[in-house]
Amino acid sequence: MGRRDELIAKYAEDLRTKCGMTPDMDLLTKVTIGCGPSIYDADASTVAAGQAGELETVKNNFLIKKLALSDGPELMAAINKAIDTYGRSERNKYRAVLYYMLVKHFGKEAIYR
Repeated sequence: MGRRDELIAKYAEDLRTKCGMTPDMDLLTKVTIGCGPSIYDADASTVAAGQAGELETVKNNFLIKKLALSDGPELMAAINKAIDTYGRSERNKYRAVLYYMLVKHFGKEAIYR
């Protein structure tokens, strides 16, 4: 099993145990691949949920650019909902897991098909 496969398995486990979701493994794999090399970098692979600038980056670079959503208060509300689902006290909030939850929240799975 390659490093990416190990990370995808870890992300799936987080979705099951920390988020109470049954992951769509095909979609999770595609979202993870879409994150590019950032998944291998300790800092870039996680989202600093307590930093407003980091949440703006998720909103602008992922929700607006990648998912083609229009800017509005519902975007930040969705990010905060995903963070609450993951658990605010959870130290490592993996970017791929948050992105997966946001794709599901907005029904944008077709972008990864």
